[in-house]
Amino acid sequence: MKNNVMANQKPKPQEHFEKSVDRKADLKLRAQREKNHSVWFGLGMFGLVGWAVVVPTLIGVALGVWIDKHWPGPVSWTLNLLIIGLIAGCINAWVWVKKESNNDD
Repeated sequence: MKNNVMANQKPKPQEHFEKSVDRKADLKLRAQREKNHSVWFGLGMFGLVGWAVVVPTLIGVALGVWIDKHWPGPVSWTLNLLIIGLIAGCINAWVWVKKESNNDD
């Protein structure tokens, strides 16, 4: 009975803090061991973030050109979808980077 009661209790703030410090120390030690890997890893992350912005932007431009070609009008769909694709790509990159940084904590 006592184990069930203890299992339902939330961890104490001090225990949470200790686990967080241990996790960060492990990450720091792993990063120190993999110094050569970190440069290439960083460049790879740079590339992934770039592609996360470029792909939606190019899709928006291609779709806008297609719409403008088939249904010309007073509104430039190419320009509007370029801006929408760029915004979507930036949000996509921001969410991805935030998720990756949360995994490092």
